Amino acid sequence: MRKAASLGAMILGVLLIIGGAATWFTVGGTLAEQNITTSDDACLPGKAVDGPFTAYCEAKVIDAHALEATGGLRYAEMDREDPLRQVAATSSFLQASLFTSVVAFGVAAMAVGMGVIFVLIGLGIRDVSERTA
Repeated sequence: MRKAASLGAMILGVLLIIGGAATWFTVGGTLAEQNITTSDDACLPGKAVDGPFTAYCEAKVIDAHALEATGGLRYAEMDREDPLRQVAATSSFLQASLFTSVVAFGVAAMAVGMGVIFVLIGLGIRDVSERTA
């Protein structure tokens, strides 16, 4: 029973590590293909948006630029006939897309971390099993 638990935990851990790494690289590669560069006034200026920090910085600067363009109003606060409402809508869409990437990077990192924990648990079960045998 302990051997099966040990092996199961290690296999689950390896699968989580592989899945998390694949997600991280897929999201990063997809962002990189967009050829987005952070604005000069972003927290990380002039960097390729291909990771969680640059995606977050660009989302924040898009928000600032949109608020500046709309006089500090968000999409839902604007009159339906306001021609700047499309600017606010596009800004909201771009921010949501970038923040979704940030969340995906976080989930991928968490999966890798949990994978490492499961591998360590599996190794611990195996070690205890060998010492008590």
